[in-house]
Amino acid sequence: MIEARTLPRLFAGATNRPLSLEAHEEMFKPAGNVASLLDELDASGLVGRGGAAFPTTRKVQLLRNQRGHKYVVVNGMEGEPAAHKDNRLLSTNPHLVLDGAEMLATMIGASRIAICVARDNPTVVHHVEQAIHERARRNLRGPGIDLHTPPWRYVAGEESALVHWLDDNESLPQYRPARPHILRIGRGPTMVDNAETCANVGLIGRYGAQWFRTLGTHDHPGSVVVSVTGAVTRPNVLEVNLGTPISSLLATAGADPAPQAVLLGGYGGAWLRGDQINTPYCNEALAPLSLSVGAGVVAVLPRQACGIVEAHRVVRWMAHESARQCGPCAFGLPALAEDLLAVVRGGRDGVAAIARLQDRCNVIEGRGACRHPDGVVRFVRSSIDVFAADIDNHLRGAPCAGARSRQRYLTVPALEHEEDLIWE
Repeated sequence: MIEARTLPRLFAGATNRPLSLEAHEEMFKPAGNVASLLDELDASGLVGRGGAAFPTTRKVQLLRNQRGHKYVVVNGMEGEPAAHKDNRLLSTNPHLVLDGAEMLATMIGASRIAICVARDNPTVVHHVEQAIHERARRNLRGPGIDLHTPPWRYVAGEESALVHWLDDNESLPQYRPARPHILRIGRGPTMVDNAETCANVGLIGRYGAQWFRTLGTHDHPGSVVVSVTGAVTRPNVLEVNLGTPISSLLATAGADPAPQAVLLGGYGGAWLRGDQINTPYCNEALAPLSLSVGAGVVAVLPRQACGIVEAHRVVRWMAHESARQCGPCAFGLPALAEDLLAVVRGGRDGVAAIARLQDRCNVIEGRGACRHPDGVVRFVRSSIDVFAADIDNHLRGAPCAGARSRQRYLTVPALEHEEDLIWE
């Protein structure tokens, strides 16, 4: 059995302060031959750590075949409220992220790198500024590196919305009927990867594919950074071996050892039942359960909590955070939130609402300009399935004890002051 543990890879040498460039170079041996990195990257099996798990090599090959003034965009926006992993990585080992971004730029022939960090996080912005400044003093060749600070919003971290902001100062997702799709800044083809993916590229460039594959599973190799929140002693950010049993991961994080459910992948993810926590934390083990590692968020819900109340809070917030540029977001997501509120309140309206929810999910799915509404639909369907007992109690007019409790376990920042609306 693979055990959860803190791993000296992405967080090697990490302290409460970011590693300087000098300390970074002492901690990690000099980078290898970038000319051969594409082969190493392909052999490593690295997939993106931002949520979609798209093979990094395929993305590189797609951009290598494009012409024009190319860009690499490092997505450090982290719009998921329950996630803190990219912030932690950029605050401890920012040069590892920049190493990977420079390697990607070299492979695709990009002349500029854009590092994107939400302006609402000034500490991380400062750390990245310092890292870029250190590198600029020592390296006058290679791609230029610029720091950009878009406003923090959930959809601002969606890759097409981020590129749109860089191109036109608007955080609006772009309609992409087919995937993969080449995003562009002006006319320039653009490669977007999140901070953790870039850091892994930096490691593979040094140590190679074979070293990378000494952790993880055959189909999902390497380590992964996980934000653990909810019913925990305190929110944690862990680097763990892919394939670790989720129960072991929870124990390492000081989480409730016998939860009602565990949310995987953040607020566009889905719930794992409490009796399934021995499942390995990797995509091939989670796929038969219609789950995935996703964005690397694990939110723990204890048995005394009301799952359907928590689901309503998340969906209402996700509806508020949408770009409202297409029907599924502008009308569909608020309707899902209203139906969930009716279920929470119970009675005849709740019975009618639970039937409507399934129909609304079918109508919304696959019709958005981006994948935001699809993520909410996934979360809603999973909530209906996993919290069927809570729903039954509410519909019978007998809300569970957790429903009226003031204690909530999922972070919903914009709505914390609105909890009384449920019982009006």
